[in-house]
Amino acid sequence: MSLPPLVLAAIGAVLALWLALSAWALLSGLALRRTSRQARGQADRLADLLQSAPAIPMLVRVDGRIEAPDRLANWLGRTTVPAFLSELVSEESGFEPEHARALAEEVKAAQRGSRSFVLPMRAQGSSRTLLVRGGPAGPDLASPGTIVLWIFDATESQSQIEDLRGQVGRYRDALEALSGVIEAAPMPVWHRGPDQRLSLVNSSYVQAVDARSAAQVIEQGIELIEAIDGLSPGASAALAANSQTLSARMLPVTIDGERRLMRIVDVPLGKVGVAGYAIDMQELEEVRAELRHLVQANRDMLDRLSAGVAQFNANHLLEFCNQPFLSIFGLTPDQTAVETHFDRVLDAMRDAGLVPETADFPSWRAERRQWFQSPNAQEEHWRLRDGVHLRVYAQPLPDGGLLLIFEDRTEHVQLSSARDTLLRVRTATLDNLFEAIAVFAADGRLHLWNSRFRQIWAVQEATLATHPRVDELMAALADRLARPQQSSLVHQLIRAATVERRQRGGRIAFSDGRYFEFAAIPLPDGNALFVMLDISDSRRIEQALRDRNEALEDADRVKTAFVSNMSYELRTPLTSIVGFAEMMQSGYAGELTPQTREYVDAIIDSTTRLARLIDNVLDLTQGAAGGLPLERKDVDVEALLNEVARHYESKAKERQVTLALSLRPGIGHVKGDQRRIRQAVDHVVENAVRFVGNGGRALIHCEGSAKAVRIIVSDDGPGIDSKMQARIFDSFARFGRNTEGETSGLGLPLVRQFVEAHGGTVGLVSEPGQGTIVTIDLPRGD
Repeated sequence: MSLPPLVLAAIGAVLALWLALSAWALLSGLALRRTSRQARGQADRLADLLQSAPAIPMLVRVDGRIEAPDRLANWLGRTTVPAFLSELVSEESGFEPEHARALAEEVKAAQRGSRSFVLPMRAQGSSRTLLVRGGPAGPDLASPGTIVLWIFDATESQSQIEDLRGQVGRYRDALEALSGVIEAAPMPVWHRGPDQRLSLVNSSYVQAVDARSAAQVIEQGIELIEAIDGLSPGASAALAANSQTLSARMLPVTIDGERRLMRIVDVPLGKVGVAGYAIDMQELEEVRAELRHLVQANRDMLDRLSAGVAQFNANHLLEFCNQPFLSIFGLTPDQTAVETHFDRVLDAMRDAGLVPETADFPSWRAERRQWFQSPNAQEEHWRLRDGVHLRVYAQPLPDGGLLLIFEDRTEHVQLSSARDTLLRVRTATLDNLFEAIAVFAADGRLHLWNSRFRQIWAVQEATLATHPRVDELMAALADRLARPQQSSLVHQLIRAATVERRQRGGRIAFSDGRYFEFAAIPLPDGNALFVMLDISDSRRIEQALRDRNEALEDADRVKTAFVSNMSYELRTPLTSIVGFAEMMQSGYAGELTPQTREYVDAIIDSTTRLARLIDNVLDLTQGAAGGLPLERKDVDVEALLNEVARHYESKAKERQVTLALSLRPGIGHVKGDQRRIRQAVDHVVENAVRFVGNGGRALIHCEGSAKAVRIIVSDDGPGIDSKMQARIFDSFARFGRNTEGETSGLGLPLVRQFVEAHGGTVGLVSEPGQGTIVTIDLPRGD
């Protein structure tokens, strides 16, 4: 069948179109295939990327269904991934229960409010920490209400976060502690910002500048120190910041009105500014000055010591040596100059021959060098030539140095030798003494004794060698005494000497008739010296003397009674003789011839003198017996002396003697017997006028005080020798004879008796050829 060409053409056009469409479809399919293959590859790559990503995505649908990779099961410790949210937040979900509940609440809140959240969670039975970040899914990803959860393994980062939190906490605590330390620091501390303005100060700074608060200091920029040489504190801090080196200066600062020296330190802190602090150096500088003075005073003192001292530092160099050190070793200052090495000093000492002789001196010197490292002090004794002994004391110093002390012990050694000799001499001397000697220690034990002590007590040497106690020793020797109970007396005396430090003595009788005088004497070392002296012979002699003395006293009493009686007996006939002689002188027996009158005058003079002598003897005997009668009345001493001077004026002229009277004002009165005082003065003046030669001079001088009156009678006569002065006041002593052959043996003894009876004193000063001075002191009396 044939078709029309138009139809054929239409069919051909349709077939051509179909063919073109087929070709386009084929080409489009191939392109889509390539695109799909590429998309699938990209999806696989993204899936692999998600599988290797540190986070796992999860979709939670509105109905609670869950879409998540399988590896989430490993993180949760499950075999399969939960299909629903209820399984994910259940107790078997793998999360901690409280974390699971929190997740459920956050998911519901996100679905209702379309908000995001971040929630840390921990898997059960594991140390793994998961971080869940959730939020609404986009419209292209899922239907509305779907929540996307990204689960991160935050175990390592959480650990780091915890560490960082711990570090932050520690840094915060350290910062707070440091701030507290800075605030509590007793010294001013401050901080300057990059512009060198104050940004922080502590309370000490505020107090030092007398500000109200730190804010005021920072706001007003109150500086602690002043500008020195045009350099302000800020400028000084800027220099330290620019050089990035610590800067320290010693500057005076006024604090509380007192000028103090302080060490100002600026510490650069890089870009954050400069820190500064001020240390009060005033006391330190004062201590340093005091230390310098102390060191100088110590060295001055060491120069005055007798021991040689040398000090070396840790480098074995000489720092100091005193003058005795140079003198002992005969060294010159050049040989021991400061910073001279220890070895060179020893070499100089060896050259001077003042170290011990040794065959190997270098080894000996090396051994002494070890003194520097010795933990303890070392002491040696060096015996040098010419018998010199040195005591060497080496004291290591804390700073590694060494202090050497050289003491010349030569004299000490010699004294020790002499002491040993003296001890031997003492022992021999004690053993040969007549006295018994024993030394008891402070605890009462016998320490030392001589042979005489052992012989007196008849005790064995072995017994004494045990050094028994005094109570034990005397208890064992009590049978030697006449009264055994006296043995305790020795114990008491030793105790008094050792404990009470008192010296006591006494007498003791032995059973064999011997008598001993003993004493316990405290010694300076705390011991007691016990001395016994045999007084048996002296006791017998003492008894004989006592008997003789009693006999002499009886004889003296008989003599006194005899003299007193004889005086009274002689007075009766003497009165008769005087009476008849005066009657004859008056002419009752007729007119007397000149020769007879001369005889009668001689009789009257002799009887007068004899009566006076008898009165003197009576006064002496009464005074010796204590029965001298005295009146107690006011005596005008000036008037009395005037009467005495007038009485002896004629006698003085007869003998061509000048009698002078010198009375000071205020003599006044004394309480006493006027007749006895007159007799005393008469005797002294009479002796002065009688014994001075022709043309001589006698002086009566008197002066008074508030308590006494002093009468002085002096002459320029021949004087009295010292032998006669010793007994011139004794009764009946004959100490002089005048030109007429008269003696005066009772005058001065009577003077002494009369004056002493008034409570006064009599003194005599005389030199042969220089005259005599007699002084009478009479108290005023009541």
